[in-house]
Amino acid sequence: MYRDHTCGELRKEDAGKHVKLAGWVAKRRNLGSIVFIDLRDRYGITQITFDENHADQIKDVRNEYVIQVEGDVQIKDTPNPKLATGEIEVLVTSCKVLSSAKTTPMIIADETDALEELRLKYRYLDIRRNPIKDKLLVRDKVTTIVRRVLHEDDFVEVETPILSKSTPEGARDYLVPSRLYKGHFYALPQSPQQYKQLLMIGGMDRYFQIARCFRDEDLRSDRQPEFTQIDMEMSFADEEDIFYEVERVMKAIFKEVKGIDDLEFPRIRYVDAMDRYGSDKPDIRFGNEMKNVSDLFKDSGFAVFANCVKEGGVIKALQFHDAADKLSRKKMDELTEFVKIYKAKALAYLKYDKDAFSGSLNNALSAEEKEALKGFLNVQNGDVVLMIADKKNIAETALGALRKKLGEELGLIDKNKYSFAWITEFPMYEYSEEEGRYVSAHHPFTAPRDEDVDKLIDDKANCYSRAYDLVLNGYELLSGSVRIHDSEMQAKVFDALGLSKEQIKEKFGFFIEAFDYGAPPHCGVGIGLERLVMILTGTDNIKDVVAFPKTASAYCLMSDAPSNVDPDQLDFLSLAIKE
Repeated sequence: MYRDHTCGELRKEDAGKHVKLAGWVAKRRNLGSIVFIDLRDRYGITQITFDENHADQIKDVRNEYVIQVEGDVQIKDTPNPKLATGEIEVLVTSCKVLSSAKTTPMIIADETDALEELRLKYRYLDIRRNPIKDKLLVRDKVTTIVRRVLHEDDFVEVETPILSKSTPEGARDYLVPSRLYKGHFYALPQSPQQYKQLLMIGGMDRYFQIARCFRDEDLRSDRQPEFTQIDMEMSFADEEDIFYEVERVMKAIFKEVKGIDDLEFPRIRYVDAMDRYGSDKPDIRFGNEMKNVSDLFKDSGFAVFANCVKEGGVIKALQFHDAADKLSRKKMDELTEFVKIYKAKALAYLKYDKDAFSGSLNNALSAEEKEALKGFLNVQNGDVVLMIADKKNIAETALGALRKKLGEELGLIDKNKYSFAWITEFPMYEYSEEEGRYVSAHHPFTAPRDEDVDKLIDDKANCYSRAYDLVLNGYELLSGSVRIHDSEMQAKVFDALGLSKEQIKEKFGFFIEAFDYGAPPHCGVGIGLERLVMILTGTDNIKDVVAFPKTASAYCLMSDAPSNVDPDQLDFLSLAIKE
């Protein structure tokens, strides 16, 4: 036995015990004939003391050596309040070096000056640091809670295949060539969508899985090519049932991880979220909701506003209190360039201070129009009003992004607050400029709203679904929907998407056939585990909560993956590299 206690376990009540510890040397301090070592493992740090009779045993030991010590626990003369074990030390009677270590290429400490590239290359060293280790422990705690809560509600954990069939209507698949079936490929699952619905048809009733998923898409700070989804599906259930189960899970997680037990889950329809926040994943930790001021300017002498309304566009406004002195002319120019990223033509603004207006719109609008705007928005001294006149989707999206940006920059967001919201009734379709047709906004198995069934074919732009997202602090935490369980309805949706019978059979044949044998009403969700842990641990970088992450270019610096393979392997699979 290498140890009988961990390095985070001993307390003053253990004084007098003879113990055995093992771990890494985190720090070494020589004080003449006495040597102190901070011994570290996953659980914490214990100070180890070598007197003059035992100091020679570690004369060659340096940081990150792995050692085993035996000794007697004693009370320290000067406690260290920063350590849980800070009231004791272990006076060594014997020591054994288990493994030596070279000088590490990075500092193994909570604060390190190592760049991310170096940390990812030596990720196994990075994991020894508390900021990474602790996040991985939170991840483990979250999955443990999920399993407990769902098992309490009679959910069954079922694993679904990793090697599956490539399907359309989603991100790019990662493909795996088949050795036995030359020229054919498996696909790594983007989600277990079809399989979990088949489990409902199979009568499993309540399923969940901590599922690995893969998407070959461009990455960002909250996205990795491989990720984990807390996957759930329920039979004979609707939105209310799945909302209840998800909220139970979230309440348990936040109570046990963060000590929070007063969570609320308001519901916002998609069209209202876009109207008020300009986002389908709004951060509702702060207000500053957008207002539609089109009616105030439909007959304006300012042609830009009047023409916008006449041509079917909208004029949206954002108001920020006490911001007049914080948003300079230079800053306004910067914000104008920012909204152009979202295809807005321009950003107009008014400042109101010392009972007078100023800004880019001051001379463009009449006194009556400015007074009407002041009354409608209840403008106060020190306020700034930002406006975009454009097509509805552009005005909402651009101003929504601006709301989020200024919420951060003006310090309007309480970083210690967690605000959930269900976003419901998403569009059934979205128009793909690239494909020149409407595609599924969620996936082709999403049920339409009952009142929109007649719009499936002829009014796609105004057809809404029974899809829903749960957002948290401006992040999409999960996505789900009530599924289509009727064969005729599913056929109608495929028809609306322009899929031929041959395409349907090729891509979904086995899945569609299953519906001929009795499918229960069912619904489900997929919760992004990494995003949830990322928010819980206060980081905005998803790589911090993944044990061995990849870079933004989907490359593993530690293992050099992806890599070349032996030509014989390619020949064996009947593959060739195209130059």
